[in-house]
Amino acid sequence: MAAGAPFLAGLCLVVGVAALAPTSGAPAASGEALQAIPVSALALYQQAAATCPGLPWTVLAAVGTVESGNGTSTAPGVQSGANSAGAEGPMQFEPGTFAHYSLPVPPGGADPPSPYDMVDAAYAAARDLCANGAQRGVNLSAAIFAYNHADWYVNKVLALATSYAATPSGAPTPAGARAAAFALAQLGTPYRWGGTSPGGFDCSGLVQAAYAAGGIALPRIAQAQLDAGPRLPAGTGLEVGDLVFFGNLPAQADHVGLVVGPAEMVDAPHTGATVRTEVIPTTVGSGWGAEVYLGATRPG
Repeated sequence: MAAGAPFLAGLCLVVGVAALAPTSGAPAASGEALQAIPVSALALYQQAAATCPGLPWTVLAAVGTVESGNGTSTAPGVQSGANSAGAEGPMQFEPGTFAHYSLPVPPGGADPPSPYDMVDAAYAAARDLCANGAQRGVNLSAAIFAYNHADWYVNKVLALATSYAATPSGAPTPAGARAAAFALAQLGTPYRWGGTSPGGFDCSGLVQAAYAAGGIALPRIAQAQLDAGPRLPAGTGLEVGDLVFFGNLPAQADHVGLVVGPAEMVDAPHTGATVRTEVIPTTVGSGWGAEVYLGATRPG
């Protein structure tokens, strides 16, 4: 129960942190997710989660599944009234918490907002999680714990979320696997504009160093790395080691990350941050912060 980047001298510098717009296509979902979650609820979770950069839709969907079977439960408090703890609606909000996170009214929501309205409830849950650690993926476990103060709940939601994410399409190339291992080993390294070593990285510097560890020489800046290819056709499933690119113009990449899991990359985001994992869209043209996802390459 609920208690984008300007381009400078060819190097990526700052990733925008504006709220994501709903994606133009559904992020990849596993067969288990498609079986467990009604299509309308799945689309709603994806749209609501996209308002919080760093919140995977799979986590929001897992919360909805645990709380009410995605609104299908007939237990007290789901469709009307409250349960024994005072929780209401499909996302099982306490009234005061729902009131805090229910505004502004989301697209298609009830006005005034209602905890029993699935749209209102999903968006309020996304805002709750975002405010408590999901923003930019700072601490998803803390965000889930704040939603329902129990370790078992956190573990169950994370396990479900993992099962709802489609896995990468195949085994990584040997170079891609080594590059991903290198990138993951740099987690926590400070961002440094122009940095290309473990003393500090910018986004393209991290990618260049990671692939050097895999035995492949890449150009220095994000746009040149995208141009080096080979570029993956739109709709191709991502594999560990693939490079994903972001920018404001179709022909201008100013940020790059390295795929390390389903809809997840390692990147060096911006000044004041450290190398970290971030959630990424999987449909070319989808919003990501103040930018859009331009596409992917598979070096080597």
